[in-house]
Amino acid sequence: MTAVLILWGHALAAILFGTLALARWRRRWDVTAGPALAVVAAAALTALWALAIAGVEPWDISVHLAEGARNLAWTGVMAAFVLRARADGGALAALYGVVMFVVLTATALAPIARMPMDQDMVLAVEITRHVLRMMAMAGALLLLCHLAQAATGPQAGGVRLFALALGAMWGLDLAIALLAFAGPRWTMMPVVARGPVMMGVAILLAVAATHRGEGSVAVSRTIATRALIVLALLLYVAATALAVDLASMLSPPVARAVQTAIVCGAAAALLAFTATPWLRAWLRVKAAKHLFDHRYDYRIEWQRFTTTLGLPGKGAAPLGERIAKAVADLTDAPAALLLVAADGVLTPWAGWRWADGGAELPASLAAHLATTGRIVSLDTLRTGDGTGEAVLVPAWLLDDDAAWAIVPLLHGGELAGAVLLARPPVDRALDWEDFDLLRIAGRQAASYLAEDRSQAALVDAQEFDAFNRRFAFLLHDIKNVASQLTLVARNAERHADNPAFRADMVVTLRESAGRMATLLARLGQHDGTRAEPLQSIDLPALAARVAAARRAQHPVTVEGEPTPLAWGHPARLEQALSHLVQNAIEASPPGIPVRLRLDQVDDRLTLAVVDRGGGMAPGFVRDRLFRPFVSSKPDGFGIGACEARQLVRAMGGELQVESREGEGSVFRILLPLAQVMASAMAPGMAVAA
Repeated sequence: MTAVLILWGHALAAILFGTLALARWRRRWDVTAGPALAVVAAAALTALWALAIAGVEPWDISVHLAEGARNLAWTGVMAAFVLRARADGGALAALYGVVMFVVLTATALAPIARMPMDQDMVLAVEITRHVLRMMAMAGALLLLCHLAQAATGPQAGGVRLFALALGAMWGLDLAIALLAFAGPRWTMMPVVARGPVMMGVAILLAVAATHRGEGSVAVSRTIATRALIVLALLLYVAATALAVDLASMLSPPVARAVQTAIVCGAAAALLAFTATPWLRAWLRVKAAKHLFDHRYDYRIEWQRFTTTLGLPGKGAAPLGERIAKAVADLTDAPAALLLVAADGVLTPWAGWRWADGGAELPASLAAHLATTGRIVSLDTLRTGDGTGEAVLVPAWLLDDDAAWAIVPLLHGGELAGAVLLARPPVDRALDWEDFDLLRIAGRQAASYLAEDRSQAALVDAQEFDAFNRRFAFLLHDIKNVASQLTLVARNAERHADNPAFRADMVVTLRESAGRMATLLARLGQHDGTRAEPLQSIDLPALAARVAAARRAQHPVTVEGEPTPLAWGHPARLEQALSHLVQNAIEASPPGIPVRLRLDQVDDRLTLAVVDRGGGMAPGFVRDRLFRPFVSSKPDGFGIGACEARQLVRAMGGELQVESREGEGSVFRILLPLAQVMASAMAPGMAVAA
């Protein structure tokens, strides 16, 4: 009878520790007892140790070796947890090292004691091994006390549960070692009790891993479901123990082998059975039905739902697939299909584990979902209880028994789409909790879908805006050329006989033709700009050329001493200067010249465009001057100043403005010196604007 009790208790403990190791390996839980892999290894070694006791006997050499490996693993878990949390853990690390060395030495003496040697030598080795085992367990208990006392913060409760669990294990082992040192006849009852104690240790470790960090252990749905699993395991182990008891009627050598085979086979079958999705779903349904007032833990479900929807990062699933999965996970549906509203019908967009691409749902059903917002239970329609809805659902959908429900996605009173759910592993009818949760989840998913559509529309609008802005700049340049030619034609009627005017007119016509050719070339470019190298610019020559091209329209003068070479892009600088000069001409009274003034300030050159026009208000200069499509002129495009600043900034320059109402304006272009820029560049380095 004692052997059977030892077998049952340790076999169940082996199953619990094996389940704990498998669960942590599958879910990668965040544990309070060190790295996850170390905890998995320690739990697995503990399961092997308990299985060795159940399958062989408590004093076999394999049990001693397994016990040593178990103690080393749990001590390593403690060391990893403590040393990770402490920056100054040198002395503490040495103490853990001493305890692990004692455990390793005691374990190594077990096979030595089985070697052929003198009887007195065997007794000395056994005594040494027992003493070392007791020292190791006492040291481990002291380390556990230190761990529990040093635990602080939200994880303190979980750490103390962990310390309590291992304290129970090593405390009982220490008691067994003391009794074995005193006399073997006193050790049988503690060995029998060790099996149930190790079962409690496994449960405490599982609770410690799920501790919420609020200072007390909260019994949640997760804990209740796992308690139901433990109850099922107890019943399963009881049946296994009955089979083992019946096998004990066989002859002793055969009975031990058959009992070991029954325990190992039952453990393997249980682990394989608990890994099936159907059993996990069935357990959740039964726990929700019989243990709680509500089917769902709404906090947990909503956290999982929003995490799935908003999952960021490279390699994440597309939004449509995430929406389908998030809604499906609420009801444990194994698959889902997302359909979006387009042209009055619901068109398949993305699926999660859906077998095929799906098919459209008719406009009548889409209109019904948009109007009522009802969640359609297809099983209800199949039984004939759905009043009026059956005629709206296509026949192919009703004939597909795997289709379970249709969840509408409503946003702002409009139907954004719908999610078609597959039948869950544990078939059941939808109830009011399902309807409420799916209705809220559908609205949240619809907001993500609507935001995605708005983002796509915004990107399209930005592309069109960039396209329109580029052509608006070109249209502004064409308008300037047309205005220039109009003024030349008008002045030609009065000054055609003047040779100087005719010379200026030829320059103006040549410059206008060149600008038109440039505009035509820009029309053929995809983005309207090209990366071209910066170079040295002769500002006086460029200013004189622009002034000569405008003199047929309006008097333009160039002032200032010759300056060093500037650094920039000649064509773009000439285009920007032409914009500013054209604006100055349009703002200036007839006969009042526009002045181009050259100067040098420190390591920059300035080219100022000065007019004596009406000027601008400070608020207009600050808030509206450089905004596109805003102009102080009735027929202006409001683009010249904006484009001029963009062109100057693109070549590393700056455009400054000074203006006073009734006195005129000064637009000042500042460019770096070519000599300074050339000395700062490495030989042969190209600079592109």
